[in-house]
Amino acid sequence: MRGSEKAIAMHKVILTNTFYSFIYLFIWNCIYFMYHYISKSQRQQLDTLRLEALVKELELKTIKAHINPHFIFNSLNSIRALIDENPGRARTAITELSNILRSSMQTEKLELVPFEKELNIVKDYLALENMRFEDRLKVEYEIDEDTLLQPVPPMMLQTLVENAIKHGISRRVDGGVVRVISDFRDDFHELIVQNTGTLNGHTVDQEGFGISSTVNRINLLYGDKAHFDIRQISPQLVEARVHIPVAQ
Repeated sequence: MRGSEKAIAMHKVILTNTFYSFIYLFIWNCIYFMYHYISKSQRQQLDTLRLEALVKELELKTIKAHINPHFIFNSLNSIRALIDENPGRARTAITELSNILRSSMQTEKLELVPFEKELNIVKDYLALENMRFEDRLKVEYEIDEDTLLQPVPPMMLQTLVENAIKHGISRRVDGGVVRVISDFRDDFHELIVQNTGTLNGHTVDQEGFGISSTVNRINLLYGDKAHFDIRQISPQLVEARVHIPVAQ
């Protein structure tokens, strides 16, 4: 009997120790996961606050930038929507918008800038528009690398691309393609922006941030040596083309 009682007592001790060990591990795991959950939550909240602060800063800079305000506000709204949903993409979008605003302010008083700088602005611009249009916008580039150092009027290409988005892609339920082409033709640097759409008499935006000011700048800089035209090259494709003299 004594041996049996000893075995029972020992069994109880083992069960008790096992039970308390389980409770200890359970509590420790709860504390561990709770700590990391709170830390992660705090980091996300801090991330959100930082992103919101950057958005407000961008709104202030917008006032000084000569860029279509509708594009800016659309971008800011898209960034706000991404802050909680996809903070990483929101950060990238803020960088893209900051690049555009900074370039706009830096080049405001310049007559000419390297085409590569203009192209980078356009890439940031189209990346931001992709947030809004998603699968409705397809972007293609056909760039002769030898044209990258050619001087061009600042914000000219961006304005042509913006016109293509506003009067082409945004008016189509299924969206379409924006194609940016840069090459040499004889003694001219040829810049082309093609977009899915139709030329309906309103494609050339004559208002505030439209392309009319860009055309005027081209005429002032190059006189009759430069040329701009916009035309329907196929039933569903519009092309804006700029010819400016090649810099020697």
